[in-house]
Order: sequence, then C-alpha cells, then structure tokens
Amino acid sequence: MRKIKNIPKFDRPREKLQKKGARALSDLELLAVLLEKGTKERDVFHIAKDILKLAEDDFNNLTLETLEKIKGVGLAKACKILAAVEFSKRFFIKDSIKIKSAEDIVQLAEGLKNKKQEYFLTFTLDGANNLIQKRIVFIGTLNQSLVHPREVFADAITDRAASIILVHNHPSGSLTPSKEDKLITERLIKAGNIVGIKVLDHIIISKNGYFSFQKEGIL
Repeated sequence: MRKIKNIPKFDRPREKLQKKGARALSDLELLAVLLEKGTKERDVFHIAKDILKLAEDDFNNLTLETLEKIKGVGLAKACKILAAVEFSKRFFIKDSIKIKSAEDIVQLAEGLKNKKQEYFLTFTLDGANNLIQKRIVFIGTLNQSLVHPREVFADAITDRAASIILVHNHPSGSLTPSKEDKLITERLIKAGNIVGIKVLDHIIISKNGYFSFQKEGIL
C-alpha cells in the first residue's frame, strides 16, 4: 500500500474529492479524508485500512473502545468516525420511524385501546428521535413494585437509547392518571436521569383517546 506522501498531490483523497466529488473515492480514501492525517509511526492509509477491516467484520464493532484499540486512533479520530456513521444512519437510512409527537406513538400502540388487561410498553429512541424498539415490559395491574426501573431500562441501555417513551393503557376507558401512574412516572424519570436516558413522555391510552404527560405539562 502506497503512503499518502508518495501519492501525487492531485490524486490524494482530499484533492480528489474536491475535483471529482465524494463518489469518486474508494472506502479507504473516504476514511482517510475523515481521519485527515496519520501519525509519525503510521500512515493515514494504514490506519484507515484497519478501521475498514473492523467495519467489514461486523459494522457494530465500530465503538469508541474498539476504534481506540487501533494504533494511531485516539479519542478525537474515533469520535469523528462514529459521528460520521451516526449522521449517515439518521439521514440516509429511509426505513427508520421518526417520532415527532405523542400521536405518532399512539398510532404505533393503537392495539392497546381494546385490551382487557393493562399493558406497559416502552419505546426506545436514538438521538434523532428515530424509533429503535417497541417492547412490552409488563402485563397486569400497574404498581411500583412490578414496574421496576431495572426492567424498563435494561433493554434501553442495550439499545444505547438516548431517550424512552412510556406507554400504558386503561381498560376502564378513563384517561385520568392515577396516583400510582404519577408515582411510577416520577420514579422512572429519576432512574432515567441516573442512567442518562431521558423519559420524554408517558402516554395513557384507552378507547376514549389518550393522555400525554408531556403535553399536559406534568412531565
């Protein structure tokens, strides 16, 4: 593999991009542009090759920890790579579901309206409010001992979620939050603050509509 200093200036990645556009660059060259430069010990192309191999083995291997294990990659370079990957996911992967309002969640949880038992669901979101996963956490009468923060946030942490939305139904048709509903919400907000996952809303759904803690200014 040629070192970047041995490549004519007009054919170096940055100059090539300027002249021909990003599409003209190979994967290796695109990574070299992101990295900007290598180190005294390692040329930028050698570092880029190691990153590319890591991504090809398993794209999920690209984490701060794994990137920083590559010789020549420090915190700044690792952050830049991960930011570029996340940016591309958010803006160019079209099958993601973006949550913009409580109504979006209500639509996704419409099946709860006619349930005869109470269901407690979580919706985990990334930093751009794209839905990561919808999960049923609990079925039955809600109380603080059964809806435990551990059960609510365990999967959210695994998802690397930035935020979470809580949803449960009232089979009775009532949309008024009970004292227990409010206590559970307060407890989960506190737990979310500790683990760094923000509780964006708690939505109650029934056959008569929905109630959003966020919209009502309670959360």
